[in-house]
Amino acid sequence: MMFRGVYTALVTPFSGGEVDYGKLRELVERQVEGGVAGIVPVGTTGESPTLTYEEHIRVIEETVKQASGRCAIIAGTGANSTREAVEMTLKAKAAGADATLQVVPYYNKPTQEGMYRHFMTVAEQTGMTVVLYNVPGRSGVGLNVDTIARLRKASPLMAAVKEAAGSAERVSAILDLCDIAVLSGDDALTLPMISVGAMGVISVTSNLLPGKMVELVELFFAGKTAEALKLNRELYPFFRDQFIESNPIPIKAAMAMCGLISEEYRLPLCELSAVNRDKLAATMKRMNLI
Repeated sequence: MMFRGVYTALVTPFSGGEVDYGKLRELVERQVEGGVAGIVPVGTTGESPTLTYEEHIRVIEETVKQASGRCAIIAGTGANSTREAVEMTLKAKAAGADATLQVVPYYNKPTQEGMYRHFMTVAEQTGMTVVLYNVPGRSGVGLNVDTIARLRKASPLMAAVKEAAGSAERVSAILDLCDIAVLSGDDALTLPMISVGAMGVISVTSNLLPGKMVELVELFFAGKTAEALKLNRELYPFFRDQFIESNPIPIKAAMAMCGLISEEYRLPLCELSAVNRDKLAATMKRMNLI
């Protein structure tokens, strides 16, 4: 599987406290029509920590079914228990997912050796293409560059890494040690990262603006740097405001403002504060999104 372009970290829509599968299918269709390279269901943006195991798998199944081979599906099936990660990944594989997004195990803060064994076990016991996910701000510990290189050398299934450590320099450091597809895990760093060798982005913004994110990446790859920079500047205020509160609160609020979903979360996440809602709305008005 080749990794290039925009992959949307899809939100999970709720209605009356339950997953709204009809709306989920609409969102998937909208992403396909927007031209994304792939969809990443039930990652952090999809509020995976609050979904039941049954819901988690059904969201993957519905996403795969609706996409119907028109884009890649990278299922979020990571866990801080290796056994659980293997079980969930096997179910995602059975559902037809193309790859698995495997986050660094959170809370229990494993060593680099523990991480290496964790990811290798997932790959060896499932046979799935793995996208490693480095996000120390959420997991509490980061995946070292030399561990990524060690994993890549050990298994061709270690095909990509989602970098969300907030450093474009990490891309150069990774590519200096191994040949692996790097995807930005931060919309605002998409352009800086692909300028030094990243192949795209796993995007939050593309939930609302799939076409614009695809355009941003493709302009750069087409050598139209000035146009890409101009579009990046236009999109930056929205990139910034996606972190005005914890993801996915702002993106779901923005999508609700545009009538795409109901603004509904599961505790401990809750609605955007009034002050930040005003800030986000002001940004979206300036960008002619509402």
